[in-house]
Amino acid sequence: MTQYDSDGRGGDPVLVVEDLTVQFPTGEGVVNAVRGVSYQLRRGEVLGIVGESGSGKSVTSLAVMGLLPRTAKVSGSIRFGGVDLLKANEKELNKVRGKGIAMVFQDPMTSLNPVYNVGDQIAEAITAHHDVRRDVARKQAVDLLDLVRIPNPQQRANEYPHQLSGGMRQRVVIAIAMANNPDVIIADEPTTALDVTVQAQILEALQAAQKETGAAMVLITHDLGVIAGQADRVHVMYAGRVVESGTVDDIFYTPRMPYTLGLLGSLPRLDVKTERLTPITGSPPATTNMPPGCPFSPRCPLAQPICDEEEPPLVAGPAGTAAACHFTEQVVGKDPAELFSATSADVAAVPVAVDAASDPETNR
Repeated sequence: MTQYDSDGRGGDPVLVVEDLTVQFPTGEGVVNAVRGVSYQLRRGEVLGIVGESGSGKSVTSLAVMGLLPRTAKVSGSIRFGGVDLLKANEKELNKVRGKGIAMVFQDPMTSLNPVYNVGDQIAEAITAHHDVRRDVARKQAVDLLDLVRIPNPQQRANEYPHQLSGGMRQRVVIAIAMANNPDVIIADEPTTALDVTVQAQILEALQAAQKETGAAMVLITHDLGVIAGQADRVHVMYAGRVVESGTVDDIFYTPRMPYTLGLLGSLPRLDVKTERLTPITGSPPATTNMPPGCPFSPRCPLAQPICDEEEPPLVAGPAGTAAACHFTEQVVGKDPAELFSATSADVAAVPVAVDAASDPETNR
């Protein structure tokens, strides 16, 4: 049965993802990149999706945008504006991309054309969906650059991507995402490889984009610290599925799944004096030909025989939370160091996951 979060903003949802499953056939077997993910977004709401590389975060959002390779087998439903995007043709999807749902990718250089100046590229995003004169679109492009806090926007609009810093390029991509006042903005690891100061600037630009457009937002990251002051709700993903969900306060103060607690233990904090961070030993599992049981079991200090036999379902908890663990009651109230330190040296590494969206074998 599909379970939705009940603590979102008011109004009808603008995006509903239901039982989304994505598989990639390979020579070594089927990669189960996304397994039964469900969520809904209301206007003005921010959903944070967190997890290590290979957890299925990016593939989930690429499925929403219809940008998966043709070899992907996708099931479930993605409803936007009364239309199931999984059943839409390319022409219908092109009307949604950029105007209804916009995406900010991890590397801005993959989104920007090196032979056109950034002002023309923003203007092109506007004219693609609106019948406006080029000079009008160009003026709007300069206004958008100013809105995302790029200094000297008139001058920068005439520059090319290679003339801008990484942080400025990312803000240009955010401006493109804002250009058509979308209902949903998907930001996929928008602060990766940026220093702390620039990271804060990018997050401020995203906040400005959401405030200006009123859009719902999906913020994808491997860093819980990024979403601490950004998200309303959080989905923690592991091995292609959601293993815990709740509000930011639920996730940070009362986690109910060992993996979530481990992620918190690896997060530097200024309000707590610690000798060192507490890592989660081992690696995420490969999602090809997965064995029965809980995928986190080889890395989990609470693992019991039942964990190797039966994968725990995502079970509703207090106040709209949900967690997938057989021993949730043993996690609540625990400190990360208390749970993980004693067994960190004994947990063996498991096969490293492959991100199916970037695997050349699945993109041929």
